[in-house]
Amino acid sequence: MSLTKSLHEGFSARAFSQRVALKGSEPLDRDHGDHLLNPELDALIAANPLRDAAVLVPIVDRGDEASVLLTLRNANMRKHSGQVAFPGGAIDPEDDYEPEKAALREAHEEIGLEGRHVEVIGRLPRYLTTTGYSITPVLGLVHPPFELTPNPAEVADVFEVPLSFLMDPGNHRRESRIWQEKERFYYTMPFGDRFIWGVTAGIIRTLYERLYS
Repeated sequence: MSLTKSLHEGFSARAFSQRVALKGSEPLDRDHGDHLLNPELDALIAANPLRDAAVLVPIVDRGDEASVLLTLRNANMRKHSGQVAFPGGAIDPEDDYEPEKAALREAHEEIGLEGRHVEVIGRLPRYLTTTGYSITPVLGLVHPPFELTPNPAEVADVFEVPLSFLMDPGNHRRESRIWQEKERFYYTMPFGDRFIWGVTAGIIRTLYERLYS
């Protein structure tokens, strides 16, 4: 069976992995981020040094229908409380400044996902934020069976969303709100009682544009 044909078999983890392999030769040097929908934020992002961070984009192998593992941040968190997020955080010296090591470490610390269950298969372009981070999304296939033990200090819940739902542009809403007296645009992807927006939705949109559009 040809690679091209197999790419249209649906949303299995295998098909996802093939898409990543096909796009792997494309450059990662074009940064994505809040500034793409809001060009006026370029100056704001450039005005301050950005701290390197990484998130794990966990694609769970559920047979023909892969899913994406997401967390709901604890409502008591100092930043981005109560928001849907990928497991991740700042890249520390103990990670040898490697995004993959940081993403796997954070996933283990936040939700108890052991690295032996994760097959790292690639990256997305860096995502720059107005909150001062340069985030490298690390793509990983998560192979069941696995157990999760969320850290209650950081994570209120862990849930899965079908990859097919998130890769359907019909589920991507472009919305806006007034921020610092200007209209700021962003994506949202409501799923049941979960409201995915902000950086998380931006990274998901980047995943769609890179692999599925």
